[in-house]
Amino acid sequence: MNIAVCVKQIPDPATPYELDDENHWVIRPEDQVLDDTDRSGVEIALQLAEATEGTVTLYSMSPSGSLQGIRQALAMGADAAVLVDDPELKGADALTTARVLAAAMQQQGFDLVVAGTESTDGYTGIMPQMMSEILDVPCLSFARKVDAGDGSVTIERQTADGFDVVTAPIPALITVTAGIEPRYPTFKGIMQAKSKPVTTLTSAELGISNTTHQIIRSVEPVAARAAGEIVEDEGEAYLRIIEVLEQAKVV
Repeated sequence: MNIAVCVKQIPDPATPYELDDENHWVIRPEDQVLDDTDRSGVEIALQLAEATEGTVTLYSMSPSGSLQGIRQALAMGADAAVLVDDPELKGADALTTARVLAAAMQQQGFDLVVAGTESTDGYTGIMPQMMSEILDVPCLSFARKVDAGDGSVTIERQTADGFDVVTAPIPALITVTAGIEPRYPTFKGIMQAKSKPVTTLTSAELGISNTTHQIIRSVEPVAARAAGEIVEDEGEAYLRIIEVLEQAKVV
């Protein structure tokens, strides 16, 4: 089984970042890390590949930088990576991202696509569903467990009350929850990641044109947290609590 996994390189959340003055877009550093939400997707893909003697190929759209984030996913055990790096895609919106990644997968070929539910630097939560429409394959979302074989994929779809069992024919696209525990790269995996193939493409090489981009009108710092109200309880502090809850229309 040829498994395609969507991964994203993002600025390290623990490191301060800057926005450019013109478009308010994040200035991405050379060293970026693998988005934590994608580690679960890589883990599921590796489990399926091990069970079906398949391969795992990573797909990403971002500036190459030092490839640190891509190498982190390769160190987990993925076989190869395809990276779309094009200045024309800077600030691309979710639809353009879906079109680009789908085109790369169609060019390389796939049986199953695995993605996280959303990225931690975008939080749109709609890109995988857009990809499934573009690829014309069923989308099985919020998977907490995945089994594949005999031309179909079955997931346990997490819900507020438990889970649903959903099955679809392959090819298909699934999104996985963060509840799946990813493996840690071994020293051997880290060393092997340095020599694994990474193919770099541009939007033109994928036949993508008429791209659309985000427009950010303004950015403002988060307001400083105001000091809370201190109520001295002399036996009737509960009345102030009730008053506050009434103002908030909670009661």
